[in-house]
Amino acid sequence: MSRLSFTWHVTDDFHGWLLREYLMVEKRISRQLLTDIKFRGGEIQVNGENVTVRHRLTAGDKVTVIFPKESVSESMNPCDIPLDIVYEDDHLLVVNKPANLPTIPSRTHPNVSLAQAILAYYEKNRISSTIHIVTRLDKDTSGLVLVAKHRFAHSLLAKEQAKKNIERKYLAIVEGKMNKEKGTITFPIARKSTSIIERTVAEDGQEAITHFTVIGCNETHTLVKIRLETGRTHQIRVHFSALGHPLAGDDLYGGSTQLIARQALHCVSIAFQHPFSHKWITLTKEPPEDMNSLIQTMNVKK
Repeated sequence: MSRLSFTWHVTDDFHGWLLREYLMVEKRISRQLLTDIKFRGGEIQVNGENVTVRHRLTAGDKVTVIFPKESVSESMNPCDIPLDIVYEDDHLLVVNKPANLPTIPSRTHPNVSLAQAILAYYEKNRISSTIHIVTRLDKDTSGLVLVAKHRFAHSLLAKEQAKKNIERKYLAIVEGKMNKEKGTITFPIARKSTSIIERTVAEDGQEAITHFTVIGCNETHTLVKIRLETGRTHQIRVHFSALGHPLAGDDLYGGSTQLIARQALHCVSIAFQHPFSHKWITLTKEPPEDMNSLIQTMNVKK
């Protein structure tokens, strides 16, 4: 794999700055990335010469950062299955993940995952990268997944995610008629003591905040649009189950599989600021047929 590089020209504003300060403050390269560059085969150059981060800059200098080669885990085998790509550029990829596909390989699903499908896509298109998943979805949840094509983009997006600046919205079909048109669920969530998979509401759990708005219903189910403020494992599923409205198809948390064979949950939109162009990007993808067939039976607000 070739090495990723970035080049910048130092303006008058940064004359006299230490290179370390310029890279960390102005270019937002993390301390960990600088360590990787130093010890894992990367380079930092000023005007074509290798320097240390203690170098002091002069206006007009050309700074080039060459990142180490990215290596793919030996356990990560490419899986050539079709990808529904919603957005792509040199730095990012947004994919519409189908239901019944894990985001990353696991002990129970070691050979087929979205990450392995992306790896096959990279190899086919000669994209020099390993897999950097920014936003994950449960295996049976469909919808938009944000992927960074290199470690620098991943680092920048992870910082934005930690600051809650990456906004994801979901559509869910829950059982029963909800008695509130909108609201916020704040039950803390913890791992269930008797399970390695299941989560539960618990006083000593982690903070979890889910905002919802009812946008449609029929006699037996409600369609809700959801915005997460936190991203706990199974958060939406646990929160609505705790309200007495489990997701349709979610038999782990009390939902019936009579009308749909998986939890009726879809990441319908994602919005974020591009880490390099700084443009605000908003992407949407309607839910697949298994959810749409149920939505069509509902009186949905326009």
